[in-house]
Amino acid sequence: MKVSSRELSQRMDRFQEDLRRSGVKLTHQRMEIFRELARSGDHPDADAIWRGVRKRVPTLSLDTVYRTLWLLLNLGLISSLGPSREGARFDANMQPHHHFVCSVCGMTRDFYSEEFDNLAAPQSARSFGEVETTHVEVRGVCGRCAGRKRRAPAISSQEEVK
Repeated sequence: MKVSSRELSQRMDRFQEDLRRSGVKLTHQRMEIFRELARSGDHPDADAIWRGVRKRVPTLSLDTVYRTLWLLLNLGLISSLGPSREGARFDANMQPHHHFVCSVCGMTRDFYSEEFDNLAAPQSARSFGEVETTHVEVRGVCGRCAGRKRRAPAISSQEEVK
């Protein structure tokens, strides 16, 4: 699914402004990696982004794509979905439940909610096909990491990625 040229232009403008505001250098490679992601509505993985950008920038490495995506994620300019960067997690609890995932350390815990269990999938989701289950994943910062953040000295986004 392709994004309209108008929407792509708006995303690119916002990206450039947000990078400038964060003090991170706007490089050709970062622009092309973000452009590849921004023009797709398919939520591509790093490998798909790399394959797309390499058509325009043949010297681009997969490592650069990953480092750029993690930088943009840490800056809050993109979001991720699915498994954390460490890989898939597994769960033997087959009872209806949901998950809280710490976006800092990856700690994952079950929680139970009748309200979430009873959520009906909206028509916009049902239009893609037959919905079999609904699972809510809440992402945030766990109490332990929140405590560390309050005590830790601030570091720049560029230092964080190194």
